Amino acid sequence: MPYVETRGQSIRVKWWNGQYKCDDDGVPTKTKIYDSASGPEPGVPFRDEEEAYTFGLDREYDVRHGKHISRADSQTLMETYVWLWYKAASLRPNSETTYRSMLNAVIVPYWGSRPVGAITPLEYDLWKTQVAGKYSDNYTSQLLGLFRMLMNDAVLKYKLRTDSPIIEQRRRGKYIKKKTRREKMDLPITAIHKAAVNAHHVWGFTGWVYMWTIAFTAMRPPGEMYGLQRGYSSPHWPASDPDPKRREEGVKRYTANGLHAIRVQHQLYKVEGKPTLAGPKYESYRTVVIPPFLHEMQCALLASHDQPFTFLSLMGKPLLGVRFERDYWHPIRDGAEERKPRKGYERFTRPKLLPVEELAGQDLYRLRHWHRELLDEPGADIARVAKEARMGHELPGVEGVYSNVTLAMELRIVEYLQEVWEKFLASGPWLPPFPIPLPDDHAKSVPSLFSGYPVLDES
Repeated sequence: MPYVETRGQSIRVKWWNGQYKCDDDGVPTKTKIYDSASGPEPGVPFRDEEEAYTFGLDREYDVRHGKHISRADSQTLMETYVWLWYKAASLRPNSETTYRSMLNAVIVPYWGSRPVGAITPLEYDLWKTQVAGKYSDNYTSQLLGLFRMLMNDAVLKYKLRTDSPIIEQRRRGKYIKKKTRREKMDLPITAIHKAAVNAHHVWGFTGWVYMWTIAFTAMRPPGEMYGLQRGYSSPHWPASDPDPKRREEGVKRYTANGLHAIRVQHQLYKVEGKPTLAGPKYESYRTVVIPPFLHEMQCALLASHDQPFTFLSLMGKPLLGVRFERDYWHPIRDGAEERKPRKGYERFTRPKLLPVEELAGQDLYRLRHWHRELLDEPGADIARVAKEARMGHELPGVEGVYSNVTLAMELRIVEYLQEVWEKFLASGPWLPPFPIPLPDDHAKSVPSLFSGYPVLDES
């Protein structure tokens, strides 16, 4: 039972918080730990002893029903809690970098001095409004999502507060239409061809193949494209796969049936400043069958160099080290002025580039979206499970359990994509010459199929 102390004009109530003191070895003793309060809220005193006693009874009720939060726990500062949460969270390396950045830049500077248990819904709503007014929609969504995780774990896992300050309500006041997707212009294959032509001028044959590979495989840029290695590209895979079981299954399914495929096994990014290969986003390891025209492009591209990564920069290095948006994608998408020949910089020479209006303001991911639109076209006749698997997604529920991508489905994908390409070729578009193969003595050397970078999250 709680007991009330009165000292002059001050009234205080104490109650057992359900915990026991521990000895030096961390073993609980029989000595109980009590919490106390001098008012129902900080700065507000009890009116009388009856109110104080009732308050203590309510706290003991919470203790008996597992709802009690000790005052010491609830007073944990956010700057302490968020970093303990960060260390305890099981995050992918790329997510670790993103979350650490958001915590350092926004959440800790704003909330760091506030106790976890003291954050109110009103304070959260004010912060949410400030964030939405200061940052982009995408970054705002990421910040609010991270803060939601912090508060949910503070309630459910770590018992630092009884409920979350994030309260969802039915719409009230000013109506703002929920944004469910970005606005996109129609993107015909002729627009992708314009981007591929610009890429060829910016980047050579590598740029040409890079654009068509995303458009006809839906591989995720930049990570999966940066991380595509020679050994997982269609000229070599599946015979080059280091996993014996996967190699045997791939040869039986694809090579024996005349199919060409790319294995999406890694993405490439930096972890603590060092290039690292990790599993693809959402652990979406997958095999992507490709049409013959794309296989021929990949063969020609890999014949032009002997490096382990399929796509290289203008300097012949891994793409991870370049400023891709500024130096590659923006000139390809938005156009650029002519670069005249300069001694020692011949590789950077290019004609004037015209902008691709259909891609104005879009990122390279738009080509991945285009691929899905292509598979959804009337007449494509592609099974839903095959489309989702190709995109690196899983079907939910019972449909996902019972569905499976069959060989017939993959044969249909290849047939359809080749039909799309040949129909486009009939319009007479400009095509670049294939690069000249390496000299015979160079071709005889065995190129490295895989890089020596460390691998995380290997399947």
